[in-house]
Amino acid sequence: MPWPDGYGRVILHEAESTLDEAQQRAGTEPVPFWVLAHRQTAARGRRGRAWAMPEGNFAASLLLQPKEPPGVAALRSFVMALALHRAFVEVCGRADLFALKWPNDVLLRGGKVAGILLEGSGQGGAMGPLAIGVGVNLKAAPGANDVEAGAVRPVSLRGETGLTVAPEAFLDALASAYAPLEQQFTTHGFAPIRTAWMALAARLGERIVARTGRDEVAGTFEDVDADGSLVLRTPEGARTIAAADVFF
Repeated sequence: MPWPDGYGRVILHEAESTLDEAQQRAGTEPVPFWVLAHRQTAARGRRGRAWAMPEGNFAASLLLQPKEPPGVAALRSFVMALALHRAFVEVCGRADLFALKWPNDVLLRGGKVAGILLEGSGQGGAMGPLAIGVGVNLKAAPGANDVEAGAVRPVSLRGETGLTVAPEAFLDALASAYAPLEQQFTTHGFAPIRTAWMALAARLGERIVARTGRDEVAGTFEDVDADGSLVLRTPEGARTIAAADVFF
């Protein structure tokens, strides 16, 4: 797919973390730009967890300079999830294999194949640079001991479909998928992104468990609201959860 106009691209053999690399280049590279590393030595996931990256997998970050306040800018996790779905369909031609798991994962045949992590800073309601990190198990999946107990099993694109996709080829597909979605988000807001995301949501209408830093809430996955929060239907009524890890 053609590389999108206006987006830079940095390809590295090795980096501690593409998130860190993108933030460090914020003052020297024209924004927006992508950073891909074929090897990461200090990758991380949500809540500071280590992110295992076997050789041949995908690690990249997109650096943006949002104009929205931090809460709105953070909704780009849904934008990136949609872009990942479209990139997977582009490289393998099977939309039915993939689903989106709140808040920031992509599932392949029910297993986790990709994750998203946003890191940014803001002051006085204004955003600094925002880095959106993406990890994809293209070639191999981490072992069961590398993920939290009870978490969705990790899978790889090659393991589930037999396809071998090079990281740089997947970056081309992802960058091309992301650019028009970013334009849609900045022009029309979150509503159309939310609608498209909900159409691909995993376990919608089913019982799930959300674990926050304080408690655990079980209920029926009913909705994602206009702020990107999870809405569960519990015996006590609707419960809105802004941040949590979800278990099936």
